[in-house]
Amino acid sequence: MTKYDYTKWIKEWTRDLGFDHCGIAKAGRLDEDARRLESWLHQGMHGSMHYMENHFDLRIDPCKLVPGAKSVITLLLNYFPGREALKDAAEEGAPRIAKYAYGDDYHEVIRRKLNLLLKQMRDGIGEIEGRGFVDSAPVLERTWAVRSGLGWIGKNGNLLHKQAGSFFFIATLIVDLELEYDVPFAGDYCGSCRKCIDACPTDAISDDKVVNGSQCISYFTIELKDLLIPDAMKGKFQDWLFGCDTCQDVCPWNRFSKPATEMAFSPIPAILHFRTAEWEELTEESFKEIFRHSPLKRARYAGIRRNLHFITPGPPPASS
Repeated sequence: MTKYDYTKWIKEWTRDLGFDHCGIAKAGRLDEDARRLESWLHQGMHGSMHYMENHFDLRIDPCKLVPGAKSVITLLLNYFPGREALKDAAEEGAPRIAKYAYGDDYHEVIRRKLNLLLKQMRDGIGEIEGRGFVDSAPVLERTWAVRSGLGWIGKNGNLLHKQAGSFFFIATLIVDLELEYDVPFAGDYCGSCRKCIDACPTDAISDDKVVNGSQCISYFTIELKDLLIPDAMKGKFQDWLFGCDTCQDVCPWNRFSKPATEMAFSPIPAILHFRTAEWEELTEESFKEIFRHSPLKRARYAGIRRNLHFITPGPPPASS
């Protein structure tokens, strides 16, 4: 068997596991990204996300994550809920949830798929050392996606795929197996468009493709653990209760988005049908039950209450 055969098998296996796109790049140190990341951190654009400062060497060198690494396999999994689901969730003034959080926690879903893929590779090819990652580890997954030929980085910092837009999760599998490598994506099809820059409610996106994470609504509603959100952000959240999709919603490339086929990402009914009153009446016990498999549990009940208070006019909602 040759590396061509192995590559063909792996791409077939990823399709069987439900991944929408697969690209493969040669493992190597990311020196240019190291300089950009260092500058971004020095400017404090990570806010209180101090974990971004950790394991810097691991982020820029896959061989430090998997000794002897030869290939970085990048996988895309669509999570777009579909136009009908969005209509159900679009009542004026209802708290809004980022689309990636409509269904089950993607970390759990994708980790299972990566473990199955690695097992298939070991069963079909032989002993392979490898590790899979889903955005919670020190891996620059968007860079590897570009190097794998899957798309380009848009002005909003998201990976854009010409046929799929940006509503997908990125997973990475680093292995010590040499494979056939895809041609890196060389184009940038954002052109003069600046819809995402102009639409960002908190001006977190700059003209030079740098996103100030510490000014993003997703940062304030998910990552920030303080009891209070800064008053300077008052009136800018556009009813976003958890995360924000504004820069993706206005992106012309997302007109190509199609409904996800992964059943685990089917919207939780509460996401589509809860209005402000239901969120206000939600008890901690009910929150833990309804959202036990949801990304919303990352913000915890207290965080959701804080966010609801911040975007809802009038006095704070009554505590449970």
